[in-house]
Amino acid sequence: MNKSRILVIATRNKGKTAEIRDMLSGFPITIKNLDDFGPIPEVVEDGETFDENAYKKSSFTARVLGYPALADDSGLMVEALEGAPGVHSARWAGPEATDAERCSKLLTEMENQPNRKAAFACVISIAVPAGPALTYEGRCEGTILDAPAGSNGFGYDPVFFYAPLNKTFAQLTLAEKGRVSHRGRALQEVRDEFDKIIKWIDYQTPEPEIVGCQGE
Repeated sequence: MNKSRILVIATRNKGKTAEIRDMLSGFPITIKNLDDFGPIPEVVEDGETFDENAYKKSSFTARVLGYPALADDSGLMVEALEGAPGVHSARWAGPEATDAERCSKLLTEMENQPNRKAAFACVISIAVPAGPALTYEGRCEGTILDAPAGSNGFGYDPVFFYAPLNKTFAQLTLAEKGRVSHRGRALQEVRDEFDKIIKWIDYQTPEPEIVGCQGE
């Protein structure tokens, strides 16, 4: 990114933005999200995979705003629910549902269910306005508790128990979650290659040439 070094996170979620900003701290880049810009149309997340939805969001945002954009699509896959809520995780309890309502619906669906195995999955797409994109993936295994625990994080974090740290995601600090979560693992891949990513973006979005007027 030659001139402004801006990367737009294609979300208005403050928690998600904070995680990504923290993970990419130290690089010569300014992280913005959709709240830093005027209203733009919502992307219809109708893809059948996390990969499809992540690319739809990143490429659309990059085209509309004219800056490279990072988007993730992530979700919770519960074994006993045949992989649900999956790609519908954010809208599973209704388009206007709160995080608490999403967790409540999940716990209701899991009542008397002995198999509590679940996994979070995340796909990150980094797109430039011209269309090309890079893709990174992460996954984290855990179990679903019988009741929420913890006040950090967002989404299904309070009911997702991560055994190696003996905590739910909502009981982890931002740094702890960044090391072990699905998004954290995908972002770690991004961080490990971010110098190369910046060069790739520079190559994909070259500075316009300034042509002087030629007098006779």
